Amino acid sequence: MNIIKFEIPGEPQGKRRARFVRAGHFIKSYADPKSVSFETFVREMFCLAYPQFVPLEGQLAVEIRAFCGMPNSVSKKKRVLMENGELRPAKKPEVDNIAKVILDALTGLGFRNDSQVTRLLVDKLYSDRPRVEVEVNGQ
Repeated sequence: MNIIKFEIPGEPQGKRRARFVRAGHFIKSYADPKSVSFETFVREMFCLAYPQFVPLEGQLAVEIRAFCGMPNSVSKKKRVLMENGELRPAKKPEVDNIAKVILDALTGLGFRNDSQVTRLLVDKLYSDRPRVEVEVNGQ
């Protein structure tokens, strides 16, 4: 069983919708620059952790833990609940968009195609150190 574990520092980000512009009689779509930038950052973090990595084959299980920064204006009582994982961030980005940006970034690097993912678990938590932790288990 192959295991990939790596961390992406900073606030978690989700995949953003494509943008559209009118070009004469045509509508042109393009990827949102913030999504492209974050995907590139995820790829860089993966390559730093796993240089010369050969993409995994077969079925995969992926776990993503997105740690959002704690707001400055919370009571001590709420802060303790946040630190213990009892109070979780019910705010953007959504868990499906977090998963999408991570899986899209790892396609071709960590695994051949994101269709190989047969199990996906995404958690959003609070932390004093915002980051995204990714774990991929091959079978």
